[in-house]
Parts: sequence; structure tokens; C-alpha cells
Amino acid sequence: MTYHLHDFSSSAPLPDLGATAMPRGADHICILLGLCNGAATLGEQLRSLAGQSHRDWSLILSDDGSRDDWLPVMSDFGTREAPGRTFVTRGPGRGYAANFLHLLCVAGPMTPYAAFCDQDDVWLPNKLARALAHLKTVPDSTPAIYVSRTMICDEKLENRRPSLLFRKPPGFGNALVQNIGGGNTMVMNRAALDLLQDTAPRAAGIVAHDWWVYQLITGAGGRVLYDAHTTLLYRQHGGNMIGANDSLLAQALRIKHLLQGQFRDWNSRNLAALDRVRPWLTDEAIDTVDRFQAARRGRLPSRLLALKRAGVWRQRRRGGCALWLAALANRL
Repeated sequence: MTYHLHDFSSSAPLPDLGATAMPRGADHICILLGLCNGAATLGEQLRSLAGQSHRDWSLILSDDGSRDDWLPVMSDFGTREAPGRTFVTRGPGRGYAANFLHLLCVAGPMTPYAAFCDQDDVWLPNKLARALAHLKTVPDSTPAIYVSRTMICDEKLENRRPSLLFRKPPGFGNALVQNIGGGNTMVMNRAALDLLQDTAPRAAGIVAHDWWVYQLITGAGGRVLYDAHTTLLYRQHGGNMIGANDSLLAQALRIKHLLQGQFRDWNSRNLAALDRVRPWLTDEAIDTVDRFQAARRGRLPSRLLALKRAGVWRQRRRGGCALWLAALANRL
């Protein structure tokens, strides 16, 4: 499939390599913005990108079938505030996860770093700079992603509170059953991009792009750099695809969904994708996947023993209890 990007400072469409192969610095970050009916909040997000302390960036927006009038907002931004570095492509029309996988591929082979971007957040000025500083502590050959906490707020960006602080280190055993890195905070190095682009055709059906990235990077022996600082305002509203998970009500609803079988369905979809990328996984990760699969079938005693041997964990005690409850109810 050929992707065509539109550069708002030019009258001619550009292919993906034409956009990403333009002269950039070694610290260039390509921002990947997934859009669907986000005109109402897009302007605030774009202005926060323009206000980043790290200035070497470009933006690719993938519109996944919007029916609102977002194009003038993007056109004005591209022409006035970021000429020559804002591009638009059409998404695949299969939901937000597929749209972000599409964006990863559009970023091309020359981008040093890439950052996911949601349409309705507001980035704090040092978001990209903090991410870059963390990623530079990792060897270039090691796939690495940066994630951070967010400042959760209402639709008007008021009533702010920091997201949950995760104290246990990231790892594949955690990634298999929980996502601790919101996609709106994720920034990745070139080695991570190579891995994600190589495996994107095999990731069909995944639950969420950010959870998939966490699983794949850790499963392939990469690094996840978790920053306890908040780097963006995470706007909560009726249209959030996932939403925050920091309140007792939100966590209770997720436990309810777990017991109703949604967690099992999510695991089935993610495990199917992981099975298709086994050549990229470490032997340890494959062993964890196989043991976790065993914990999802058979008699109760064997399921519980397999879960213990799998070495999977959730970040908080309440979540760990819910995991074992799911095993007891055969809802893993």
C-alpha cells in the first residue's frame, strides 16, 4: 500500500519517504497524531506541540474517517506555526489501534524518534525533552520506549489530579496482563520503531496500540522507561476510547468486565498477535506466554499452578487479587 502525505506548506502531495527523509537532526522526533472527529480539541493540542521546549519535531496526522471540520484547524497550524513539517494521511478506517499502527509505518525508516499523540490532550512544554533525555540513556541498538504519568482533568482541563503512580518495574510479566504506559505519553527510539514496523502486519486484532507496544518491546528484550513526572493534561470526556483508571468506580467497573469475560477476550486477541510474532520474542517471554496460555485452560488446580509459574503480575494488590479471581472463574 502506498501512503501519500499532504504537506500544508506545499501544493504537491509527498510520499512517506519524502516527508521523513527530509533533513533532520539526530534528535528529531516525529509526532504521530491519530484523529477521528477531534476538531473541538485539536487546536489546543496543536498549540501545545508548538510550545514544546524541544524544537526538532515534525507531525504526521492520520485522519480515520472524521466527519467534523478539522481540516481548517490543521491547515492553519501547518501554514502559520509549523510550515514544512506538518503532514496528513488517511487512516485505514479500522479503529484507533489500527490507525496508530498505520502511523508507525508511515513514519518510515529514517525517523530517529517517534511519539504517539492523541487529539484531545494538552502536552506540557517539556514532554518531548524529558522523553529524549530518558531514551538517550539506552544504547541505540536496544528497543526502548518512554512512558510517563499524566495529569487527569475534566473536559475543561480543570479538577486536575495526577494519574496512579506505578512502583513496580515494567516487564513482560506485567505487560501480559496490564498496560502501565498510556499511548498519549509514549515516545520510542529507532530500534523500537524498527521492531514495531516489522511486526505491524502481524498485529491485526490487538486490543490497543499502547498495550501492544508495551508487550512487544518487553517481550523482545527491550526497555520501558517509566517517568513518575506528569507530562500532559489528559482530558476526560464522553468520547475517551479508554479513559483514566484511577478511581475506585473505574477500577470496580473493570473488575466487573473482567468477571463478565471481557478480560479473557482481550487476552485471547493479544495472545493471538503475540503468537504471530514469536520469532521476535525472547525465549523467556515465549515461556511466559506458554505458561499463561496453560493457565487459561484445563482443570482449576492446573490453571492456578500454571498462573503461578507464568510469573505474571499486576502493579497493585487489588489488581493482583482480581487476576487470581479471574483464574478461579476461568476468565483469564
